[in-house]
Amino acid sequence: MFFLYSFLLTAAFILMSPLLLIRSGKYLSGFWQRLGFLPNFEAEGKPVIWLHCVSVGETNAARPLVKDLIKAFPDHKLVVSTTTRTGQKLARDVFKDDAALVFYFPYDWKFTVRRALRKIKPQIVLLMETEIWFNFIREAGKHDVKVAIVNGRLSERSANGYSKIPNTIKRVLHYVQLIMAQTPADAKRFLSLGSRGTKIIVTGNIKFDQRIDENDGKLTNELRERFGINSDAPLIIAASTHAPEEKIILEAVKEIWKNSADKLPRLMLVPRHPERFSEVTQLIKSTGFIFAKRSENPSERDKNAEIILLDSIGELRAVYPLAEIVFVGGSLIPHGGQNVLEPAIEKKAIVTGFYTMNFKSIVEEFLDKNAIIQLPQLNEKDASPELAKIFTELLQNDQKRDELADNAFQVADNNRGASVKMIENLKSLI
Repeated sequence: MFFLYSFLLTAAFILMSPLLLIRSGKYLSGFWQRLGFLPNFEAEGKPVIWLHCVSVGETNAARPLVKDLIKAFPDHKLVVSTTTRTGQKLARDVFKDDAALVFYFPYDWKFTVRRALRKIKPQIVLLMETEIWFNFIREAGKHDVKVAIVNGRLSERSANGYSKIPNTIKRVLHYVQLIMAQTPADAKRFLSLGSRGTKIIVTGNIKFDQRIDENDGKLTNELRERFGINSDAPLIIAASTHAPEEKIILEAVKEIWKNSADKLPRLMLVPRHPERFSEVTQLIKSTGFIFAKRSENPSERDKNAEIILLDSIGELRAVYPLAEIVFVGGSLIPHGGQNVLEPAIEKKAIVTGFYTMNFKSIVEEFLDKNAIIQLPQLNEKDASPELAKIFTELLQNDQKRDELADNAFQVADNNRGASVKMIENLKSLI
């Protein structure tokens, strides 16, 4: 099965090569590193901890864990890998003082994995969330490198997919020494795939441990000043949006402007994927709203812009404190939703769509504690007026907005501590 997996991986790579060339900026970034040719790295005789994050979300989530790893294991070297270009850019920024090396994760072929392992020589590899790479995990085990899954998350869909190859996934998980799952449901799914119960521990979700740091605070103040954010024109942030959510939200804001005589809100759009920035720019232009872009040079228009496009990487955390309401994207379509925890930590009123499968247990707890507003399942035509109605009610009802925000913060605060639990459990391996 491992041979077939490698064969299919190679075939997929060949078939996708034209796309790789066309969109080389995204898919071929760090190409040689992905083949295992990593930059010079000197461990200075110290054991190495290799932390792997996929993209921006996992990199941000890992920030409290990295701080605790540095504190708990000062005699070790930490290196960090990512899969995506955006994750790489953010990791190099936020971990520049903590990681001895930041690099791209190798393609999952034996020869690339072995080359990377020989270069890094890690004592342990920590895989964030659901990074189950067959050849990498197997080769790490064969080279006596310990492997742990941290902040482990396994959706029903992923578990069902893996269950179709039971013998293979069981063999892969055999090489994983420790799985620290976010929830009992995640733990149960890992168990169903053949991992031993003695290897699985429920530690909670590390994303609850995130805090805005000093650099984020400086950026918050810079953006507040540049765009003239104040209570006279309350800001709605639409975070991590996917198509056609921007269109739906712009229509909702247009309806609010048409029917409201009170303070008119401003909207900040934050598309999930950078390659869609141009597309969203054109969409905003078609609405007739005055708009500004983060990527452009500051101008007087910034303070009057009715729509702001945050076309940057890694700055979403810093703008949450500026908002009155945060809509969390990826949820009006069957994508599964994005992270609701960061705006909760910033004590913001949160609205989300129906499709939140990726954060099912978290959203359920928020709903149970009256800490979020979730739309019913709606088509694109009906979603805009429903959003407009919810936004209007929250903007006009300070008490309800504050209650939602306070409840969201309380849920997030009550669930802190996952990072500390992870460190305690890692001490037996490191």
